[in-house]
Amino acid sequence: MANAIAVTSVELKDDKQQALATASAVPVDVHTQHHHPELSHLRHADDALLAKLGYKAEFKREFSLIETVAFAFSIMGVIASVSSTFSFPLASGGHVGMVFGWLIPSLFVMTVAASMAELASSMPTSAGLYYFSAKLAPPKYAPLASWITGWANITGQVTLVCSIDFTCAQMITSAIAVGSGGSVNLGAGATYGILLAILATHGMVCSAATRVLARLNLFYVVVNGEPCAVGTSIAAIVALLVCSGASGQRVSTREAFTDFENNTGWTNNGWAFLLAFTSPMWTLTGYDSAAHIAEETAGAARAAPIAILVGVGATASLGWLLFIAASFATASVPALLASPLPLPMAQLFVDVLGARGMLALWSCVIVVQYVTGAAQGVDASRVVFAFARDHALPGSRWWKRIDRRTRTPVHAVWLVMVLAGVCGLLGFSATALSSLAGASVIGLYTSYVTPIFLRITSGRDKLVPGPFTLGRWYLPIGAIACAWVSFIVVLLLFPPGQTPSADTMNYAVVIIMAVFVFASVSWMVSARKWFTGPIVNVDDSRTASFDEKHGSQ
Repeated sequence: MANAIAVTSVELKDDKQQALATASAVPVDVHTQHHHPELSHLRHADDALLAKLGYKAEFKREFSLIETVAFAFSIMGVIASVSSTFSFPLASGGHVGMVFGWLIPSLFVMTVAASMAELASSMPTSAGLYYFSAKLAPPKYAPLASWITGWANITGQVTLVCSIDFTCAQMITSAIAVGSGGSVNLGAGATYGILLAILATHGMVCSAATRVLARLNLFYVVVNGEPCAVGTSIAAIVALLVCSGASGQRVSTREAFTDFENNTGWTNNGWAFLLAFTSPMWTLTGYDSAAHIAEETAGAARAAPIAILVGVGATASLGWLLFIAASFATASVPALLASPLPLPMAQLFVDVLGARGMLALWSCVIVVQYVTGAAQGVDASRVVFAFARDHALPGSRWWKRIDRRTRTPVHAVWLVMVLAGVCGLLGFSATALSSLAGASVIGLYTSYVTPIFLRITSGRDKLVPGPFTLGRWYLPIGAIACAWVSFIVVLLLFPPGQTPSADTMNYAVVIIMAVFVFASVSWMVSARKWFTGPIVNVDDSRTASFDEKHGSQ
């Protein structure tokens, strides 16, 4: 019978440090062939470290360093995410909201990312955040900390899948409206139908073999333009700046950086500006994906933290440049907000590029968002699999199954897609995106900050540093991260206006409270009696034989 992981101290500390050193010693080369002896040794070292953490290797390690970076970057999908959430800073501050409403949160998010990178480097397992919480919490509270983190993360993961695919559906309906000259405007019902179709295709994509998923994310890097000065993001920045200037629509530098407009339902301008933070906070989520695919990554202790930091840094930088370009190209904030198109960014592209130019660029944005949704579906399914592997979900026996042919958690994939489809019913509300975005950010960042808080309190002496460590700076960086997330969680529970109705209410609070009540009742009635946190599925004899067979250096 599997035994619960003891969390009274960091067990096997010397062995784990040795395994970490071995796992980080061999460089990861994206061009290395699968039969290369160094890569084979690296994978053995990864599996040895995973065994020290208490898990047997169940996935093929097909993700290289660059593919892991691409995976984390793809989930944030900068051009598509900016296009999806452009309405938030537009309404919450106009030009100031676009420029500074993105910059300020991005700086604080880097503290969260740095803290998470340190944890992922030390404990590279698909269990990720809730495993971190269990290992860093006081022994008495380790199961509860793991339970809270796991349920918060799953809530955020599922609603993030839904919100990404919902905005992808909105992009498609926007393209149809522009392509038809405004004669075809699809409503909420048609948008929901498109959402279900996207979820179905993502279910098939996410059920594919790991090698296929890794290659898909390399394709994404080319589409989004991270490795070179081409791609959709760069093209959009150049097009907005150049074409708006040629048409005389571009505003002055002073206007682009200092003009403030409050088009929210709040009379307080300061509070209205804070609501612009929804855009970067929703965009800069999902980077924990690098930790969740750690068991499918070669050199995970090194690749995961690099992917987190590079992914967040690149997304934050490109996103800020996009918003600056959009600010220069926006001649009238009220006109964009009054557009009949579902997404104001689509109207901005029409104004600047014309219908044909908009459709050409918009088609690339749709592709980016589609691949972003696929990557997020993979991430969410791995979280469900890992939580189910530790018997923490109803029906865990079913959701933790690995398909023999693809070696992927197919059942977990389809559970995520079905739950996302249910959440998609919020699309019939006027505040669908703000509700889904708020729920995903609150769920994910609660799960992010829980192990970080434990790291700077009860877990100060428990962490075995991996290849990436913050050193003595972990405490101030972690404290800033915790304070920032606490502020954001409260902020995103508020409605977009002071007098919300049933149609304009922020339903994020409903989603979060529903999960909170279910998880709390489950814990008090049953789970506290049997849930012990992450469960070892390798015994000491297997770990010893693994070390004897492959050696440690």
